[in-house]
Amino acid sequence: MDKTYFISQSTSLTLVIIISLIFAILGIYHSKKYQGINNYLTANRNIGLFSLTTSLVASALGAWILFGPAAAATWGGIGAVIGYALGTAFPMFFLIYLGRKIRNEFPKGSSLIEFVRKKFGKSLFKLILLMTIFYMFIFLCAEVTAVAVLINYISGTELWITALTVLLATLTYTLYGGLRASIYTDNIQMIVIGVLLLISVSYISSFTGDEFSFAFVEKKNPQLLSASYIPNYTAGLTFFIAVAATNLFHQGNWQRVYAAKNYKTLKKSLIISFFIIVPIVFFMGFAGIVSFSIDSSNRPDLGFFTLLLKEQIEFLSLIIVILGLALTISTVDTLINAISSLFVVDGKATFNLDKKTDYLKLSKYFIIFLSLIAFIIASKGFDILYLFLLADLFCCAFVLTVFYSFYNKNINEKTAYISIVVGLVGGFLLFPFPDFSKSLLVGILMPKEMFTPFIVQSLLFLSFVVATFLPAIILRIKKF
Repeated sequence: MDKTYFISQSTSLTLVIIISLIFAILGIYHSKKYQGINNYLTANRNIGLFSLTTSLVASALGAWILFGPAAAATWGGIGAVIGYALGTAFPMFFLIYLGRKIRNEFPKGSSLIEFVRKKFGKSLFKLILLMTIFYMFIFLCAEVTAVAVLINYISGTELWITALTVLLATLTYTLYGGLRASIYTDNIQMIVIGVLLLISVSYISSFTGDEFSFAFVEKKNPQLLSASYIPNYTAGLTFFIAVAATNLFHQGNWQRVYAAKNYKTLKKSLIISFFIIVPIVFFMGFAGIVSFSIDSSNRPDLGFFTLLLKEQIEFLSLIIVILGLALTISTVDTLINAISSLFVVDGKATFNLDKKTDYLKLSKYFIIFLSLIAFIIASKGFDILYLFLLADLFCCAFVLTVFYSFYNKNINEKTAYISIVVGLVGGFLLFPFPDFSKSLLVGILMPKEMFTPFIVQSLLFLSFVVATFLPAIILRIKKF
């Protein structure tokens, strides 16, 4: 029996092509008058409050917000929703303080990795560079996969068609205009995202009525709101640690720190971004809790769509397609330019190629190669959540050592290396297998019976805690 879709493939495909083309044309047209390496890397360091704020928010909110928070909420409860929302927005506050320091110490810089290269030796610098690119590549795969799966769910359009269209359009204008093009299109995309989210909230509120409330959830699934429900805390902390740590290594954020025309603009923009991001991610997570409370058989990651499309109104399906595309393209162009900029800025110190090497041109070939792999992964529709969690674990092991070294001049490369490796090993020993029932330490090296039920049931949480805080203990020990 054929599945009934919300809109036709032809309508969906037309929309995907038109929206992608519009952003590509706008990006190219705007950046024609802003050429040069400074515009490509840091938008000539003169971005104002509105543009910087919309760009920070649009870059932070990818298509993952339509799936991730809702899925996490169904098993992690309100704690997972709060952790997800605060974890996504927390780096904005952190960058207020770190942004001032890095702009003062490296006024002509354009990446976090530049600081690491000057602070530590080449071996640790290369490890951190590799980890950062790996994380952003996984993020790229996740975004393209998410929008391809979304369009397929709405209209049945094959995954590879959406993936190819989005990647081609975004690569075209981002590799041409760099950060300047990315920020300009982010401005437009964020306006579109804001309007469509407001329409979606309005429709969900009117369709679900009293069901979209804490009282309804309390009645149907009280454990998801209960203060005594342990996953509320472990899931909340897990997502806060994982999402916050990874976003601190996001080169797109660091580019925007340098792109602000002055520190006052940067500070205001980061504060406003924080207060925009938190309610949006919270709403998406709460939609998952409500959907699960209405019908526990609903797919967890489709909570938002289940609520919005239950009346099967075609207008709302079109809104979701446009919303998904705007969210994806705004994030993908940030990731493409971020990875490219790292290659340009740090390529010379990494590869030691011929002095005449054009690293900008080389970076574009590198990005096209990574995009080809992302296209293949998205076309297969792989569930890359597990790989995303693995990338998060990497970032957690690095985060305290790297950022503590900003303020402690006594941390040398050997100490930093040891602390990171110990954190990674500790995290990996507890990191759960894909079925989340056991880990290398719990269930393989040692029988599960030797551990308490809390440890066995909280492997993901404990792996992130160990990976994040074990390096701090090593740094403390080395100090004495």
